[in-house]
Amino acid sequence: MRIERLVIPTPFPVGPINIYLIVDDPLTLVDTGPKTNEAKSALQQQLAGLGFRFDHIKRIILTHTHEDHCGLAAMLQQASGAKVYVHEWEIEEIGPNRHGRVNRPLIGRAGVPGEKLELMAGYYDKIKNYADAVDDVEAYRDEQEFVFATGSLRVIHTPGHTPGSCCLLRESSRLMLTGDTILKNITPNPILNPDPLNPERRFPSLGEYLVSLARIRSLAPTLLKTSHGDEVTDYEEHFNRLVRHVRERQARVISLVPKNGITAWEMSVLMFPGARDINQFLAVSEAVANLDLAVADGKLKMDGRDTVETYHRV
Repeated sequence: MRIERLVIPTPFPVGPINIYLIVDDPLTLVDTGPKTNEAKSALQQQLAGLGFRFDHIKRIILTHTHEDHCGLAAMLQQASGAKVYVHEWEIEEIGPNRHGRVNRPLIGRAGVPGEKLELMAGYYDKIKNYADAVDDVEAYRDEQEFVFATGSLRVIHTPGHTPGSCCLLRESSRLMLTGDTILKNITPNPILNPDPLNPERRFPSLGEYLVSLARIRSLAPTLLKTSHGDEVTDYEEHFNRLVRHVRERQARVISLVPKNGITAWEMSVLMFPGARDINQFLAVSEAVANLDLAVADGKLKMDGRDTVETYHRV
């Protein structure tokens, strides 16, 4: 099994995305890049450099359903007949009836003003255009094996960045393809999402992310190939740095809570006063995730009796 990194441009602030071609039978692509002419051209050229065309691809595995990861899946499936796989918790996010990224009831409970909420929804409606719906998608599950002629990749469900985020582990070498779960130089944003098991409830993204980090640690990976930026070669050091970052940010969040309480929207403005446009949604996601984790840890309490949730000191 040979794994080739393909670097695909994106129109997003995060920069280019690393996707991976598994040169084995069946020829498999892990993530695709966004639906742009530049990304399509880059993918075509890099495949050609390895001796392949779009129609050679027989399987597409998506680590999650953000547009930079899944945007070209529909085009590639139409060109090659490739099977497309995504975690069962996100299968509805890529099909014809996919939802918008901004969940209005959940965002409203965070205290986001109505006009800001509509602006956020509008920005993400535009981003949605960077991926076409995929008509034929198959769900995969935690611990599922994707089998090749010379080996396999095992699904490691690592919720946090999104509910259905997953990594793929090559058991024989302890190599892991991490999607956005592990990024060397930036911390993945814990996106505000509904809970797949109860859509009226918020998914506990940051708490789940910490569990996912610990699970990866237990697998002792030796090389982690990420979706943005460089590889991670020392996971123990990376794990400790990430956990320290989360705890330091949570301590700051708790210190910013006034005596009369605060909403997640108000906290996001304090944490990221310069956030504009799409970054306001990411800022609210970050604030909600940290506040919810503090509540789960017993360091804050939440008053959700009204339509807007307010966080208070214990």
